[in-house]
Amino acid sequence: MAIFHGTWLPEPAPQFFIWAEEWRSLAQAITPWAPPAIPVYPYATQRKTPLRKTARPSATYVALPAQIQGHQLLPPPLAEVQGELLFLWQVPGWSIPASEVLEQLHQLSLHGQDSGSIGDDLRYWLHVSRWLLDLIVRGQYLPTPEGWRILLTHGGDRDRLRHFSQLMPDLCRCYQADGTALQLPPHAADLLADFLQHTLQGYLHTALADLELPKVGLAKEHGHWLAFLKTGQTPELPPPLIERLHRWQEPYREQLHLRPQWRLALQLVPPDTADGDWHLAFGLQTEGETDTMLRAAEIWQCTQEALLYQGQVLWQPQETLLRGLGLASRIYRPLDRSLQERSPVALTLHTTEVYAFLQSAIAPLEQQGVAIILPPSLRRNSAQHRLGLKIIATLPPPATNGLTIDSLMQFQWQLQLGQHPLSEADFDQLRRQGTPLVYLNGEWVLLRPQEVKAAQEFLQSPPKTQLSLAETLRIATGDTVTVAKLPILGLDTNDALQTLLDGLTGKQSLDPVPTPQEFCGELRPYQARGVAWLSFLERWRLGACLADDMGLGKTIQLLAFLLHLKETGRAYRPTLLICPTSVLGNWLRECQKFAPTLRAYVHHGSDRPKGKAFLKKVETHDLILTSYALLQRDRTTLQQVLWQHLVLDEAQNIKNANTQQSQAARELSAQFRIALTGTPLENRLLELWSIMDFLHPGYLGHRTYFQHRYVRPIERYGDTTSLNALRTYVQPFILRRLKTDRSIIQDLPEKQEMLVYCGLTLEQMQLYTAVVEDSLAAIENSQGIQRRGNILATLTKLKQICNHPAQYLKQEDYAPDRSGKLQRLIEMLQALQEVGDRALVFTQFAEFGTHLKTYLEKALQQEVFFLSGRTPKAQRELMVERFQHDPEAPRVFILSLKAGGVGLNLTRANHVFHYDRWWNPAVENQASDRVFRIGQARNVQIHKFICTGTLEEKIHEQIEQKKALAEMIVGSGEHWLTELNLDQLRQLLTLDKERLITL
Repeated sequence: MAIFHGTWLPEPAPQFFIWAEEWRSLAQAITPWAPPAIPVYPYATQRKTPLRKTARPSATYVALPAQIQGHQLLPPPLAEVQGELLFLWQVPGWSIPASEVLEQLHQLSLHGQDSGSIGDDLRYWLHVSRWLLDLIVRGQYLPTPEGWRILLTHGGDRDRLRHFSQLMPDLCRCYQADGTALQLPPHAADLLADFLQHTLQGYLHTALADLELPKVGLAKEHGHWLAFLKTGQTPELPPPLIERLHRWQEPYREQLHLRPQWRLALQLVPPDTADGDWHLAFGLQTEGETDTMLRAAEIWQCTQEALLYQGQVLWQPQETLLRGLGLASRIYRPLDRSLQERSPVALTLHTTEVYAFLQSAIAPLEQQGVAIILPPSLRRNSAQHRLGLKIIATLPPPATNGLTIDSLMQFQWQLQLGQHPLSEADFDQLRRQGTPLVYLNGEWVLLRPQEVKAAQEFLQSPPKTQLSLAETLRIATGDTVTVAKLPILGLDTNDALQTLLDGLTGKQSLDPVPTPQEFCGELRPYQARGVAWLSFLERWRLGACLADDMGLGKTIQLLAFLLHLKETGRAYRPTLLICPTSVLGNWLRECQKFAPTLRAYVHHGSDRPKGKAFLKKVETHDLILTSYALLQRDRTTLQQVLWQHLVLDEAQNIKNANTQQSQAARELSAQFRIALTGTPLENRLLELWSIMDFLHPGYLGHRTYFQHRYVRPIERYGDTTSLNALRTYVQPFILRRLKTDRSIIQDLPEKQEMLVYCGLTLEQMQLYTAVVEDSLAAIENSQGIQRRGNILATLTKLKQICNHPAQYLKQEDYAPDRSGKLQRLIEMLQALQEVGDRALVFTQFAEFGTHLKTYLEKALQQEVFFLSGRTPKAQRELMVERFQHDPEAPRVFILSLKAGGVGLNLTRANHVFHYDRWWNPAVENQASDRVFRIGQARNVQIHKFICTGTLEEKIHEQIEQKKALAEMIVGSGEHWLTELNLDQLRQLLTLDKERLITL
């Protein structure tokens, strides 16, 4: 897949240039030293683009990186550049005239993903073009004698211009006007300004092309100017008209410049006493400055043409100050008094004038680019200096069932002004003063009319004296900033509530839990912290979502948490864990391995108990494991029990709150709810709402409210304020750690092996049983080579059935619901796809690999590589090179074990799946070492698939026993199995129904 790049080229002719980069294997290195030819960048491609036909083929010169080896260049793809030297290259692409840039970039943003991905440089210009359209809609442009010009009158737009200049990717500035030699790149601010000006003019010329100019009543010289604005064709304008136009645009001269400007700053200085005068001090400020300025007194002392201030040169400082005051006086008339002075430095104001300035002058002055500096107590965003409420909260005594998010706290309310408590009498006295500006304990505070009215209503009818824990948490995290229309100025709590809030908001770190004595293993530091977090929330009965990355050990943390509760003497009743059927076996084996003292029972199968029989089963077990498939069917049975803990593994299974499965999970009763998931949010925010509503019903509000408050602003409009509010609100109940986090990576081993236990479908189980019965009879009646051949043939058939019935039956239907292994593989690959990891999938069956490739490409909606012994050498080398180096290469690579198990370097992957086992650890390790070798920069995870109750599980156990005894005495492959006697074979091959989990 191609990656599109592009930037604005100011010369030789203003235009936008787009080109496509597509990785390919280089047949030979490039030698650019022979003049005069400049080499063509080898990854540039002239492929079909989503651009309109008016984009014409073109070429330009770009300074791009390359590594020097001898006298040749080896250019890496741009996605893998790490500080290489720059060389001049020819790049073919498409040029777009200024008049069509906005339309073409909009087209590319809509349809670009169909033909390729967007590079960071081109994505930058897509954002700039959207901002330019916004400026056009808001009328931020002006006709001048030189044509249409961008007019940035608002401080926010000038801040955005500065930020865009700072964020411009370096690649945008690497384009060269000619191919003679490398030139210094243009300044980012100059390149951005040139793009904005020319693109604006081109857009307006196109938009005004059909506009009819008046034929009468228009002076000839004005007609020439208007025709120039319409077409862009430069006319001969008379000097008097040009002079009049310049005078007309004089008030906007500063805003027409798109470079950082000096602007007028007005600082309000309060008196030190209640009856003193206020002063509005004058000065100049550079863009980006906020609380400081170059004072007028220093400006009037300057006798030079220029003044140096904070490393920046200010030309004609006195004229700049007077011009700014003159423009500001049009908005704020009292400034006229100062302009009568020869060298104005400040304006004296009375208290009533100050209030009028605060209420009505600041906004229009800032709109025109004037900086306003206010005392901290009078700033609009200073809640700590306003009339508001302080809340004193107390956690009630713990109930027998612990807290819930709806548990009520005890509250007291305190009216205060800034940090000064007010009694009702104090408030009445302030209100009777009749002035909105109040001098209190050495500082001036503004009494806002709406807050005075709200305080009166509050004193007449105080709000309820109890609030829920959810509301308290909103206040503590800053999500709720007002109560009864008054700002919240503080929250005081007793020790118990403060401890709870500090733990929930992360202000106080939780001490890691020591590894429980009955836990067979050692918790890593981040896992011990996870257990402590679960224990903390369980103590308060507040639901938890453990959302660690796949491979970080969510299963281990939950088992250790359950053992920790028992070890510390906390009340313990049975736990219900619901998971996909495909991982039921995994949970049982992990429990037996790490927490053998936990009595686990798998509630599954056609003979599973119900009613009173189920209740008896529950009484004798600590952990009940069942599947989502049975959650709805056995809803009545599972509702009989008040569970101590209710755990949903792979909790994204309830992401759709309207399904019967999700509703059944919500109806179960439990003192503490836990959701385990590596992907708490896959596609839409409503998935997060569904999981949180399971943990804390009503915490995020009704679904309709959540859609209006968060989903629509965030998903449709990219509202970062709503996003941050939501993140702050859910963070106390979600623990998310990533493998990319350095503190986590340090805790992980270099290579982590995991057994993935999979169940059998009913079809697989029936086929497996029939093959075993037929094969044992054939083996019993054969000897020598024929017997060994029958055994090996049987092993192959059974492994094919475990892989997928279609493989054994020679069918084309590889539907995942026919195979437990395929279901689990897809689930895990989709999880890896979410985080951008890459994986190798090994199988010993080349024919099966072909079908697996076809199916995975449909399931993952992306290309998948497959390499077998039949793959031609050239194609094999190309796939390996693409997988290693192509930024857009497939993320999944299927390999037959014999063809891909040795001799390959595939370190770009960090996951290895052994779909079917070779039963020789040395061979499997060799295959895993395609990833785990020199050059691997990330931790590697090896996933070994095993079908429960089958020969796969039994042979794995025998191999592990032999490894422990003699570091692998087993011979190569499966030949050692042919020496087993008939009873040993029967025991090995026959399905173990106690271990078997059917899907």
